Amino acid sequence: MKHHAPPSPSRRTLLKGLAAGATASIATGTAHALGIIDTPTLSDTLDHLLQNHFKRMSPEEVQQALARIQREAQRTHKIALQCTVTPPLPNVQFAQALNLTACKGTRRCVEACVRENNCGRGGALENIRVLSMPQTATNLTQADPYFNPPTVPEPGHRYLPIACQQCDNPPCVQACPVQATWKEPDGIVVIDYDWCIGCRYCAIACPYGARHFNWGQPHIPPDDYQPVTDYLSNRPRPTGVMEKCTFCLQRTRKGLLPACLEACPTGARIFGNLLDPTSEIRYLIENKPVYRLKEEMGTSPAFWYFVG
Repeated sequence: MKHHAPPSPSRRTLLKGLAAGATASIATGTAHALGIIDTPTLSDTLDHLLQNHFKRMSPEEVQQALARIQREAQRTHKIALQCTVTPPLPNVQFAQALNLTACKGTRRCVEACVRENNCGRGGALENIRVLSMPQTATNLTQADPYFNPPTVPEPGHRYLPIACQQCDNPPCVQACPVQATWKEPDGIVVIDYDWCIGCRYCAIACPYGARHFNWGQPHIPPDDYQPVTDYLSNRPRPTGVMEKCTFCLQRTRKGLLPACLEACPTGARIFGNLLDPTSEIRYLIENKPVYRLKEEMGTSPAFWYFVG
């Protein structure tokens, strides 16, 4: 009878086994006795370091990663987190539009985005910027992202909210040296936070200033965390990676609206499926005078602006 040799273990498996053995030895030594090293924490740190790219992970590896993220959230943030992977819907290409006439600069969209996407409080990292400009302004160099009047809207001013434009030809994706960011079939540009090396090339490449570097752990009160999260969207992010708007894919891929749209008090935002000829977003683009920011750069954003 012919015998077949068992398959050779992968390099990742060997490294993980060797490292696990070494750390287990340390954990049973003096450091473990002093309570300096927590073996489960060390194991999760090792899994994180050796984790594969999201698009190359097996279903079993994905489930292991989700379980690790939930454990880390419990340890670090003291919250019971639900982290899942929500795949793109078939025959869907998401897009958003914004009525500049209706926008009054309330920043309710910013506040809702921060809460829904577990961004740090205090304005350190916000995926939406609202720019204030005089009515006579002709370019964005006259815009003020830090306006803070007693009330809005201010007489003689108009407002321009900007977030990730979910470009069809995203320069950020082309700039990433490790392919940690890519465009999904439903049009959303995502980031594998565990694969991102924080080089910030994507931020340099983005002409909209829509990507932000996470300098540290966000400060979020435990009772203010959004516990329903997605691996590619609003889950807690490690320090030192890039972040951006994902059209709230943890919501929109389940048939809900983005948090910014639900929070807008004037109904300035429109969201929907470009491939649905009966959708409001499709009707708007086909029947209203719309424009896209810096369209001359060939990025083909999935975000339109209009007046009236």
